[in-house]
Amino acid sequence: MTEMIRGIDKQLMFRFFVLNTKEVVEQARQFHQTSPVATAALGRMLTAGLMIGYTLKNEKDKVTLRINGGGPLGTILVTANNNGQVKGYVENPHIDLPAKENGKLDVGNAVGKEGYFQLIKDSGLKEPYSGSSKLVSGEIGDDIAAYFFYSEQQPTVVALGVLIDVDGSVKSAGGFMLQLMPGLVEEEIASVENAIRQMNQVSSYFDTEDSLEMIAKNILKDFELEITEKIPVMYFCDCTQERMEQVLISLGYDELNDIYEQDEKAEIICHFCNKKYQFEKQDLKHILDQLADNGSTHACDC
Repeated sequence: MTEMIRGIDKQLMFRFFVLNTKEVVEQARQFHQTSPVATAALGRMLTAGLMIGYTLKNEKDKVTLRINGGGPLGTILVTANNNGQVKGYVENPHIDLPAKENGKLDVGNAVGKEGYFQLIKDSGLKEPYSGSSKLVSGEIGDDIAAYFFYSEQQPTVVALGVLIDVDGSVKSAGGFMLQLMPGLVEEEIASVENAIRQMNQVSSYFDTEDSLEMIAKNILKDFELEITEKIPVMYFCDCTQERMEQVLISLGYDELNDIYEQDEKAEIICHFCNKKYQFEKQDLKHILDQLADNGSTHACDC
């Protein structure tokens, strides 16, 4: 089962998150038919989104992660909540690059590092919180850790891994995030840093049958850990016909009327799951009549 745990060490020096996202990333791969390097990059973002989403306080809160480093993959965008649900897409899902000299997928160059990582938290307030930071590597984990350090002054370790099988499917995927508690003395910080330096490649922890609890203990073997919560995680797209109708409404009366008169139908494809929504001529006429009844017969110039 695809799950995520969070916990603390018993001396309250840090909180941590560990999750297995093999099924989540494989679902995304199937939706988007991603190349191996695109699967790895999107999978890392989905994994990070789930962990950051788990830090949100309320059920209706959402977090959106966006990264664009100027590389051939273009923008990668992920949205998650605190219930273990995530969705995302990569702008150019079929891009592929030669592997690096060590045989690993070249995520860094596929993403690029001449750009920004952006995090948006929507807590239902008038204006969502938005922060960003420059990319440091394009490897995603390092970039997210840098964001937390520079934009939120929160020392954070983010380790993300996706292994691709010979047939292009997801062999394993998962992640680990650790955030230091405030007020630690130098000796305590050094002990945590030393433990992190001894970590293996993160993918190796999830390419086994070990439980998440065992993985956490293997990574942080010098500390007494307490698991505080466990939840299932899933790829979940909440698109509906009604939501897509709102997309058409947002075009404004004039543009929608042009589609009605020239094409006589419309097709909208969801970015997150590639599901196609069809609007026939009578459907467009119904929407136009609604806009006319509401007095919205001209596109907004604002």
